Amino acid sequence: MQDDLLSQFDLSGKTALVTGASSGFGWHFSQVLAAAGAQIVAGARRIERLETLCSGIGANDGKAHPVQLDVTDAKSIGNAFDVAEAAFGTVDILVNNAGISRSGLLLDLQEEDWDAVLNTNLKAVWQVGSEAASRMRSVSRGGSIINVASVLAFGTGKGLGSYMAAKAGVVQLTRAMALEWASADIRVNALAPGYFPTEISGDFFSSARGQEMIGRIPRRRVGEVNELAGPLLLLASGASSYMTGSVVTVDGGHLCRTL
Repeated sequence: MQDDLLSQFDLSGKTALVTGASSGFGWHFSQVLAAAGAQIVAGARRIERLETLCSGIGANDGKAHPVQLDVTDAKSIGNAFDVAEAAFGTVDILVNNAGISRSGLLLDLQEEDWDAVLNTNLKAVWQVGSEAASRMRSVSRGGSIINVASVLAFGTGKGLGSYMAAKAGVVQLTRAMALEWASADIRVNALAPGYFPTEISGDFFSSARGQEMIGRIPRRRVGEVNELAGPLLLLASGASSYMTGSVVTVDGGHLCRTL
């Protein structure tokens, strides 16, 4: 019984494409999926970082291939899937992780900053997800698409209006994808992390404002990236075979805190 349960999380023989894999969540997600047996195609703009990531996965007996990918460029997206198929075959698992943030109050925000955030964090999720789904359907096989949202899709805060709008859009886009692609056995779910230290945000949580924010989280701490591994594997694997259109929140109780 136990072996049968654990086998549901086994990704051996599956090909996973992770966007934004050169740092942060994407770097960690690539390692987690590789440890579960998946063949990894790591995509991002910084190819040298990807080569380091893939070398590390290979040193641990995994299989990984780097591909330079700009998720805001349709030609680059198509090329990434071509490279993935040449290396390992059709992509079975897509982790739509690439994202950026441009802070600024809405009245001060420049149009180019708004466009950069929406194009990378929302439009690209649609474009990359659609490319994955189209190729899965072309070979009559299902798959799992995991869109990375955020708890900021459900809450508000000053200075991150474009980011919050994009992530809220990701949640609704996830549901639309799930509805339209369910008949093709393509599951689409979202992972919504709370506050986790990354290369970008680590210094913030050491600041007075960051410590104040941590004090409002029911668990009284930020998350550790390893605490995203289980939810990621759930959504990527057959263990979630009847889940689609769901949003899995990993936030230490942030969204259920009292005012």
